[in-house]
Amino acid sequence: MTTTTLKAVIFDFDYTLADSSQGALECINFALAKMGLDLVSAEAACRTIGMSLNETFLTLAEHHDARRCNEFYRLFIQRAEQVMANLTVLYESVPAMIAALHERGLRTGIVSTKYRRRINEVLEREALLHGFHIVIGGEDVSEHKPHPQGLFVAMKQLQCSPASALYVGDSVVDAELAKRAGVPLLVVLSGVTPRGDFDNYEPLGILENVSELPEFL
Repeated sequence: MTTTTLKAVIFDFDYTLADSSQGALECINFALAKMGLDLVSAEAACRTIGMSLNETFLTLAEHHDARRCNEFYRLFIQRAEQVMANLTVLYESVPAMIAALHERGLRTGIVSTKYRRRINEVLEREALLHGFHIVIGGEDVSEHKPHPQGLFVAMKQLQCSPASALYVGDSVVDAELAKRAGVPLLVVLSGVTPRGDFDNYEPLGILENVSELPEFL
C-alpha cells in the first residue's frame, strides 16, 4: 500500500478511538448481579471489549449455562442505554487526527460491535459526528466481528476496495477481521492486547495510539 492508493481509513471504536472500559464494567456487572452471578474485575471486563455480548458472557461466565446468553444480553443493553455513552471517553487526539486524514482527501469510517446509535451519541457529544463518512455498528449486520460483513458494507459505502482501504484496531478480533476481509491492518496499542499477540497477522505497523497515524501515513 502507498499513500497514492489509499482511499479510506476504517477504525474500530472501543480502545481505538475511545475508552469505554468504565461503561463496559458497569454494564457487565449490572447484568451479572441481576442474574445472581459473581461480579468480575475491571481487568477481566476490559479483556472482553470488542467481543460480541454472547462471547463476553461465555468468556466471563464460562462455567455457567450458555442458554443464559440472551438474558445477559438483555440486561447489559438495559444498563448500557442508561450509562454507556456518558461513561465513554473519546481520546483527546482523535479530532485532530481525523482532520488530518480529511485534509489528505481520505474517507473515514467506523466498524464496531458497539451499537451505531451509541457511537453516534458519543461523536455528537464531541462535535465529531461529521468526521466519519460511515459508521457500522452491531445492529447493522447479522454477523459480528471478526466476520468481515461489517467491513465489506463499509467499503462498499466508502467506494473503496480492500486494497485501497486500511483498518485500524487494537485487538486480535480486529486483526482477524482485517485478515478475513483482505484489508491491510494497522495496530494501535491503546487497548489491553499486548504487541506480541499480533505477530501472526503481519500488520503494516504498530503504533502506540491513533495520534501517530497521520505521520505514519
